[in-house]
Parts: sequence; C-alpha cells; structure tokens
Amino acid sequence: MRPKIMWHLLHRYLASRLQSLRLGGYLFSGSKAPQLSTTLVQALGLKCPNLTRLYLHVADLRSVPLPCLPASLRVLELHSCEIPGSWLSHKSDSPLLQRLQRLVLHRVPSFGDEHLVGLAHFQALRTLVLGGTYRVTETGLSQGLRPLGHLQHLEVRDCTLTADAVLRVVRECLPDLRVLHLSVRDLSTAGLVYLSAMAYLEHLCFLGPPIAENLPSPGELLNACQKVPTLKTLEICGLDWEQNQEAKDILQKGLPHCQVSVRAYNPESRDWWM
Repeated sequence: MRPKIMWHLLHRYLASRLQSLRLGGYLFSGSKAPQLSTTLVQALGLKCPNLTRLYLHVADLRSVPLPCLPASLRVLELHSCEIPGSWLSHKSDSPLLQRLQRLVLHRVPSFGDEHLVGLAHFQALRTLVLGGTYRVTETGLSQGLRPLGHLQHLEVRDCTLTADAVLRVVRECLPDLRVLHLSVRDLSTAGLVYLSAMAYLEHLCFLGPPIAENLPSPGELLNACQKVPTLKTLEICGLDWEQNQEAKDILQKGLPHCQVSVRAYNPESRDWWM
C-alpha cells in the first residue's frame, strides 16, 4: 500500500478500535518506490493506541528506528523486510522493549548475530521465530538467547544452523522453553540427546524436507522423546513419514500421553508462519 493511501486511511477510517494490521511495502520496486517513513509509523501509533499486532511484508525499515514503532505492540512480524544493522543493537527507553511478546523474522536477510544480541532488551519476549536468517551463527544464537532465559516458544526454520547446534544452545540457554519448532538439517541421534535436559518442553515439531539421508529413525526419535516426560505434542512435517504407517504407529504407541501428528510439508499453507 502506498503511504499516501495509508495516510488517507489514518485520517478517515483507522482509529482506536484497530488491533491488528497487515501492511505490504515496496522493498523490491526500485529506489524511487514509496517506502514507510518515520512520520507515518509514529502517526499510526498515535491514531491507533490499541494496535497490538503488526505484520510487515517487503517493507524497507532502514529509515525507521525501532523506537518509532507503536509502543502498544505485543506481536511484530517482519516478512522479507530490510532492517539496518543497528536496529536492535542499542537500548532505548521505548515501552516496546517491555511489552513485545512475539517477534517473527522471516527472510530478513540483514538479520544477524548483532541483532540477536540486541534482543536482550526485550523483557517481555516469550516467542521468537527465526526463518531463513542465514547470517545467524551458533555463537550468535548462544549469546543472543542466553539473556532470554524467560523465552517459552522458539522456532528456527530454514537457517544455516544445524539442528544439533540449535538443540545444544537451547539446552544451555532456555531452561523454561515450552515449544520448539526446528528444521532437521543435520539432525543426529547425538543431538536428540539434548532433549532429555529440557524439563518443561511440551510441544516439539521437526520440520523437513530432510537434506541428509542419515536422519534418526522413528525408533531413535521415540527413544529421545520418551525422556521428555512433559511432552504433550509431537509434530513431524515434511520428512516423508506421512505414508509410513509403521513410523506413525511406533511414535504413537510409544508416546501414549502425547498427541502425535505426521504430515506432509505444505509451503502454501497460510498457517505455516502464523
């Protein structure tokens, strides 16, 4: 949506009743394309004080400082957006740092270790989703998550990090984690051992498609999940097990108190990033 139209909506229609907004930009439309401005984003916060969920798609945020975002936000999702290197690297007095509970970064190419470290200032953050953030390293993930011990929901999808590395960092840094969604890149039985140290894990999801052929078998996965007594839901997506009734039976029979779901990966599914 062009900023001119957005200004019109703000003046004529949007008001305090607005709670959720999904907005697309013009990041890939050339240097002369209209982009979000600091003034427009600040006006959105003033005119819509009850806005709690903001979803930005293909937006250029390099000229929009983080403190300019509406302080009322509880959910912020960035899909194929661009942010500056200093966006999260400095502490500010913005109430957003004390209120934001869910942050999704999906295909944000500039997001890296320095941004992860900056998340330490988000005191209310409970859900963090990293998708396609290929600049994040294991060291950066460890440094970034260590101050976020209160995090309860973590998703690491389609990144260059191995599954074993993510599991190792989660074991060390997130003692209260309840939900973990993880791509299976280079997942091994040695990595699965880290699950036994996750004392509060309730929902576990492994996401394909697998890149390597030597993934753990259903029996090996079962053995690891049986050592997580709090586990309530196990999801297997895109590992080509949905046609393998034996694999599903092994998992369900071995985890009688856990809901097991085995399904194909559907990249077109809208709830894949919700």
